[in-house]
Amino acid sequence: MAVLRQYFSAAAVVQLLIEAGWFVAAMVLAVGLQRHGRGYSDIVLAPALVFAALIVATNGAAGLYRGDRKTPIGRFLWRTLGALAIGTGFAYGAFFLVPGGRNLQDVLLDASVLAFAGVVLLRLGIFARSESLTPRVLVIGAGDEAMDLATALEEFRHGKPDIVGFYRVPGRDTVVPAARILSPGEPLAVVARRLRVAEIIVAVRDQRGGVVPMDELLECRLAGVRVRTAESIYEAMRGRVPVETVKGSWLVYGEGFRQNWWRNLEKRVVDVVGSLALLVVALPIMVVTAIAIALESGFPVLYRQQRVGRGGKAVVIWKFRSMRQDAEADGNARWAQPGDPRITRVGRFIRKVRIDELPQLFNVLKGDLSLVGPRPERPEFVAGLAKEIPFYNARHSVKPGVTGWAQVRYAYGASTFDARKKLEYDLYYVKNHSLLLDILILVETIRVVLRGEGAH
Repeated sequence: MAVLRQYFSAAAVVQLLIEAGWFVAAMVLAVGLQRHGRGYSDIVLAPALVFAALIVATNGAAGLYRGDRKTPIGRFLWRTLGALAIGTGFAYGAFFLVPGGRNLQDVLLDASVLAFAGVVLLRLGIFARSESLTPRVLVIGAGDEAMDLATALEEFRHGKPDIVGFYRVPGRDTVVPAARILSPGEPLAVVARRLRVAEIIVAVRDQRGGVVPMDELLECRLAGVRVRTAESIYEAMRGRVPVETVKGSWLVYGEGFRQNWWRNLEKRVVDVVGSLALLVVALPIMVVTAIAIALESGFPVLYRQQRVGRGGKAVVIWKFRSMRQDAEADGNARWAQPGDPRITRVGRFIRKVRIDELPQLFNVLKGDLSLVGPRPERPEFVAGLAKEIPFYNARHSVKPGVTGWAQVRYAYGASTFDARKKLEYDLYYVKNHSLLLDILILVETIRVVLRGEGAH
């Protein structure tokens, strides 16, 4: 389902709403258990709402509402405990400002215990066994594209479609197991009605020659069955636009690519306010970082580098120096690799927690970068990547960012293959960017920084 132009699993949205309601109830119940209900029943709602909002936010930052991957039970429990501990700590501080909150700080521990118990029960009990939000899906095609789609859908931990079968098209190779292919000869509309199909996904790369039964698809559509392409499924459920399968016509005729004065103004206001706030908070960290770099490897502690900005124009960005001063003494640009010997000890730490990116906040204030956008790449790499990867230059239609959708969804890229995979997330951002998506990316950035993900 789409909310403010952003795609979310229906199961994830329902789960979030139910859990938020439980967090409110946990706070109210904790007050009652400590027999404070009589004296504070009239002021418990505001603190309970704040408690619920903060727990939901920290859960989101911990990646607990992502439906695009299965999480082992042990990891889920630790993440849930950590998110609850952090959220409860924030709630304790926030209750100093919330009407009636100071009188209820002593029940936060009980509320967090109840919240944890409820989440575990909901996740491992009710949600894990619920099939009410699982759509029945029929796939058109039985080749590599259809098999790749089925494999991708198996990765999801909730809201995963139930593929009832594959409808083979004539003249195309078949790789799907024969047992999953529907019997030929039966009209598509009849099959969809008999199998109670809610959605049909067309997973055929080359649709020339009338291989896709358009008249029958139209009949299904008129009967209320949703029809989508594999590209739109990848976009909605994986948050990326697959370069290998996407067609230029789909990008041209599809929705998105919002560029107007209001969106530009909205983004610029967020950039200025956000970067100023972050600079105030980060200033002590930046001072300590500068001293540490100078003590280990001397001056300069900053380095400037040319990158490709919006419209393909060159911009100069600033970063804390994380490599030796002679890292590229031969003049050849190279991607950083795991265990790269050019990276200093201080550099390894500041790259891991993204401190090396903090000076780019000044680039945001200047207007060369945005807080959120595709990673600005070096001109030496862009020239080659644009020749090898389709649609690569589309990422330059928006300002590059300090953080971005690709940075929080894919590991650090150090090859053409990685650049291709990250482009899929960049294309999704370029096509669907909005204030809500920017906020989601900033929240996920907190998770990436705290866990030290995706850095060399």
